[in-house]
Amino acid sequence: MGKGQELYKKAKSLIPGGTMLLSKRPEMFLPDQWPSYFSRAKGCKVWDLDGKELIDMSIMGIGTNTLGYGNDEVDAAVLETVKNGNMSTLNCPEEVYLAEKLIELNPWADMVRLARSGGEANAIAIRIARAASGRDKVAICGYHGWHDWYLSANHNAGDDLSSHLLPGLSPNGVPKNLKDTVLPFHYNNYEELEALVENNDVGVIKMEVVRNFGPEDNFLQKVRDLATSKNIVLIFDECTSGFRETFGGIYQKYGVEPDMAMYGKTIGNGYALTAVVGKKSVMEAAQSTFISSTFWTERIGPTAALATLKVMEKTKSWEYITAIGNEMRSGWKKLANSHNLEINISGIPALSTYGFKSPNALAYKTLIAQEMLKKGFLASTNFYASTAHNQSYLEQYFNELDAVYGLISECEKGNKKIEDLLEGPICHSGFSRLN
Repeated sequence: MGKGQELYKKAKSLIPGGTMLLSKRPEMFLPDQWPSYFSRAKGCKVWDLDGKELIDMSIMGIGTNTLGYGNDEVDAAVLETVKNGNMSTLNCPEEVYLAEKLIELNPWADMVRLARSGGEANAIAIRIARAASGRDKVAICGYHGWHDWYLSANHNAGDDLSSHLLPGLSPNGVPKNLKDTVLPFHYNNYEELEALVENNDVGVIKMEVVRNFGPEDNFLQKVRDLATSKNIVLIFDECTSGFRETFGGIYQKYGVEPDMAMYGKTIGNGYALTAVVGKKSVMEAAQSTFISSTFWTERIGPTAALATLKVMEKTKSWEYITAIGNEMRSGWKKLANSHNLEINISGIPALSTYGFKSPNALAYKTLIAQEMLKKGFLASTNFYASTAHNQSYLEQYFNELDAVYGLISECEKGNKKIEDLLEGPICHSGFSRLN
């Protein structure tokens, strides 16, 4: 057992759930064997607590580092800020410069509020939108964080959020009187949304522009037209999708503009910064309610975001990560075909995920993490692209993955048993309690 696994054993007795982020739990990858903690990260490489060098062909900080870990230009800007001071009684000018840049990138918008996490940005947007519309009910489509307003959907009629990224999310601790204030609808099902709006006093529609697949039958424009006709505030959650296929929101691809949008993940290249942008007619409602936090005024986040946007614009990072993501998808398909395996690939190219069409899919996912770790890779059945990933890393990855697919193929043929190949428990698939 390595130092990381030993430390994680201690963490589970000190931290409810073991980690601060569900997606980074070792149980989501390789229970009892995942390195768990890092000592250093640079480019697309991570060093664990034992000093072992690992190539990250997995979630790259859960999608935060599209410019790679420790980008020199971004880090240099942040270090200068650290030297000059991160906090004071006065405000940092960078928040104004960043607001200007975000409005330039979203010309339909007029005003900006900044935060430090995606959940916060979503909660801010909902508060402002409800205040602007004067109505409480929200129709949602997608994953929008952990706050009460969102999880309350699972008070409605059970696990209403199960098709919105994570199954099994308990609304324990969320006031039951929030029941039926948040109403989920399915992507590309315009009739379902229309019925929600007709039968409820919906004031806000909040949705991801795209996650696993794109709009069909003019879906986004229909949503926009419905919101306009009913005086509903339309919010696009771009915390995950932003700056991965365009220089800004992925909504640009479809020519449909919201009333508000949120950005996160990529915008600070690993430093904490999220943003809510919106039309003045909506955003000024923030002044009629209370939205305020001390650490939204720290200087590192806006500094990192300004530097990140500068590097992105110069390198056209969104084009590179989309291309490398498409290469990864092609490689998975080619490898699956060569071993007579069936896989389903989903997500946008820069955030690609796949699963095996087999009852043993989770066990195979675990086997990949187990065997690839031995070869020096952090790997699972997903790949979040960065500009630090190159052809050499892809070649190394596929050379090693080929052998693992060979083992999976033997299991599918009945020549091997997956339980004989696994050296520990099968990974988790969603939210579950840790003992």
